[in-house]
Amino acid sequence: MSSLSILLITCVAGCATLVGGMLALRLRDKLHLVLGFSAGAIIAVAFFDLLPESLELGTSHHSIPTLLTFTALGFFAYTVLDRLTSLHTHSDEAGEMAQGATGRATMGAGSLSTHSFLDGLAIGLAFQASPAVGAIVAAAVLTHDFSDGINTVNLVLKNNGTRVLAFRWLLVDAAAPILGAAATLFFSVSEGVLSLILAVFAGFFLYIGASDLLPESHHSHPKAFTTVLTLAGALVLYTAIHIAG
Repeated sequence: MSSLSILLITCVAGCATLVGGMLALRLRDKLHLVLGFSAGAIIAVAFFDLLPESLELGTSHHSIPTLLTFTALGFFAYTVLDRLTSLHTHSDEAGEMAQGATGRATMGAGSLSTHSFLDGLAIGLAFQASPAVGAIVAAAVLTHDFSDGINTVNLVLKNNGTRVLAFRWLLVDAAAPILGAAATLFFSVSEGVLSLILAVFAGFFLYIGASDLLPESHHSHPKAFTTVLTLAGALVLYTAIHIAG
C-alpha cells in the first residue's frame, strides 16, 4: 500500500478521535456519566487491546513475566507522577489547586496522545509487514479512536481544565496517529521494543481508568447508572476490538 493511502487511513482515525471528543464537550453537563463510560472503555483498551498486542508481539523476544513487569512499572510510574503532580492540590489556595489539577490533566491527555502516536506507528509498521496485517491493525485502531477522543476530553475537564484546553488536547490527540504513521517513513521499531512500550502504556491506562476516572465518575452522583455505563464502555470496546481483530 502506498504511503499516501496509509496517511489517509490515519486521517480517518484522527477524525474519529475528533468526533468522540466533540461529543464529550457537548455532554459536559453529564460529565459523570461520560466519565463512567470512559473508565470502562480505557480499562478495556488496556486489558483487551494493549496487553494482548504486547504479549503477541513480545513473547518471541521477552518472557511473559517480563512483559507484565513492564505493565506494573507503567502503573506504578504513573502513580508516582500523579502523586507528585497533585501534592500541592491540598493547599488552601485555589490558584495552586487549579495548577495541580491542570498538571494532572496535561499528564493524562499527554499519555493518551502518545498512545495515539503509537497507534499510527503501529499502522505504518504493520503495512510495512504486509497489507493484510496493516488492514487488521488499522481496523483495530479505528474502533477505539472514537473512545480516545472522549477519554482525552474527559481527563482535561475532570481536572478543572477549560473547554479551550480540552479542545487543544483533542487536536493533538487527533493529529498524533497521523504523525506516528508518517514517522514510519523514516525509521522502524523492532517488535521487541514495541511490545515493551505497549506493556508500559497498558499500565498507564489501568491507572488512569481505575484510580482516576472510575472514582471520579462515582463522586457525589448516583452509582447505579454510572456503574452500568462503566460496564457498557468496557463491553463496547471489547466487542469492537474483537470484531476488528
